[in-house]
Amino acid sequence: MHALRRMLPFVRPYRGLAVASLVALVAMVAFDLAIPRLVQRILDDGVARGDGGLVLRTAGTMLALSFVSMAVAVGNSVASVRVGEGFARDLREALFRQVQTWSAAEHERVPTGQLLVRLTSDVAAVKMLVQMSLRIGTRAPLLLAGSVSLMVRTSPRLALTMLPVLAVTVALLVGFVRVMEPRFLDAQKRLDALNAVLQENVAGVRLVRAFVRGATELARFRRANVEVTETALRVLDAGAVLSPALTMCVNIGVVVVIASGGAQSIAGTLTSGEVVAFSNYLLTAMGPLLLMTMLTSAWAQGVASAQRLAEVFEVVPAVRDAPEARALECDGPARVDFESVTFAYHQGTDANALTDVTLRIAAGETVALLGATGAGKSTLAALLARAWDPTAGRVLLDGHDLRTLTLASVAGAVATAPQEALLFAGTVRDNVAYGRPDARDEEVIAAATAAQAHGFIAAMADGYASRVQPRGANLSGGQRQRISLARALLARSRVLVLDDVTSAVDGETGARIHAALRAERRTTVLITQRVAAARVADRIVVLDNGRLVAEGTHDALAAESPVYREICASQGVEVPAV
Repeated sequence: MHALRRMLPFVRPYRGLAVASLVALVAMVAFDLAIPRLVQRILDDGVARGDGGLVLRTAGTMLALSFVSMAVAVGNSVASVRVGEGFARDLREALFRQVQTWSAAEHERVPTGQLLVRLTSDVAAVKMLVQMSLRIGTRAPLLLAGSVSLMVRTSPRLALTMLPVLAVTVALLVGFVRVMEPRFLDAQKRLDALNAVLQENVAGVRLVRAFVRGATELARFRRANVEVTETALRVLDAGAVLSPALTMCVNIGVVVVIASGGAQSIAGTLTSGEVVAFSNYLLTAMGPLLLMTMLTSAWAQGVASAQRLAEVFEVVPAVRDAPEARALECDGPARVDFESVTFAYHQGTDANALTDVTLRIAAGETVALLGATGAGKSTLAALLARAWDPTAGRVLLDGHDLRTLTLASVAGAVATAPQEALLFAGTVRDNVAYGRPDARDEEVIAAATAAQAHGFIAAMADGYASRVQPRGANLSGGQRQRISLARALLARSRVLVLDDVTSAVDGETGARIHAALRAERRTTVLITQRVAAARVADRIVVLDNGRLVAEGTHDALAAESPVYREICASQGVEVPAV
């Protein structure tokens, strides 16, 4: 129930429509309960006494009530649908906003496939619960209570014979909810797993084909697909039992009413109209319970999904603004300091990605982080962008600990161009100006020119208005990298973090890019594995197994650092003999 209470704030903006829906529903219940009493009146006061006028007037009243009930039912449906759709829209937006606050740690812990299922399938399940609660969920209890009350008023003795049947029916519904809720939760988890496999294969389809792993990936998908199907069948099997069981209860009740009520009618203690009215009230009471089979399924699935959505809202980001965080207001190139920084991706382990790293980068200086894969280069850059916080030590920007600054001001001060450039569906200009949508055309062109991207962009059919497919699928790796670099350059950040941004371009283009970067005179951190790319920097910092082992110019490192000399040798770069 806690999870459902967590969803209530998203219904409040539509409480007017919700109340209107419930008022219409109460009116519908009143009309439904009036019909059996009018039938009794026709039989006992009209047919039995030969009063044809009464029969016609009462039938006319019943017909008018039917039309009014239909109009009220339409109003109830329209209002409940509007409440449900508005609720779902606001809930999806709130979930999306919450996910936007997550740090890298939370995104690693909750795979993208799971988030997609929660923002789509789980939201749809809770929406259905809201809509059905405003229709069947409230109508059924009111009809049940009203029908039982009128059954007792019609014949207390006959009503007592119905109580066991009603008790068994209610017990079946409660038991069904308890059984189904964990099954629906399991079904959503299986759907998460299936979606994760599907997402991985769609994103990596070229790799799968290149390594001829189609059969293996098909087997993975088949296993996940079979698990989803088997879980769904367990849910449906339980549902298949409930509806016939409730129908049997209704039939038993009708038989009891006919047998017992008929005997009382023969004995003269009940009129035939009362027996018919009682039978109608029984059907009015049991009918909604049959409809409750749909609500119980929606309830069980909605509660399970609400639990999963509540988990998203309850996530506290590992990296977030401190209560007294302030914005960084200085302009121009920033000074960067790493003070005794240690970091582990998994707390409580001895596997540090960085260990006791101290590094000072002057304002306007270009520093290259050089090292083998896993040396800690990208981790150091991620700490500078505050994707993570250090396990120990501090990262400072112009002397301010990043943890004392707002995330927004850090993001504005540090622009990153990742090695795996991510582009969005839209135009080329949209992607270059992603961080500054209001940038002038000449500024966009200048950034693209510095990134050596203007030439190929201008050669495209529509130039900067050319369409980019999702993830930049219609562009080469080098083109995506250069557009990503242009985006970082246009951002007017105080620090540039460039993660091997020339890895997919030729040497000549890479040289021109680095020349343009030096002209920027921004504080720049180059992440690279290539000595040739690192040599353009003012200073080279060598990392090895998460430790800073050397720093200096190419010539100084070639003379003093065995690790640097080893890297040069592995890349065929000649260095003077020591």
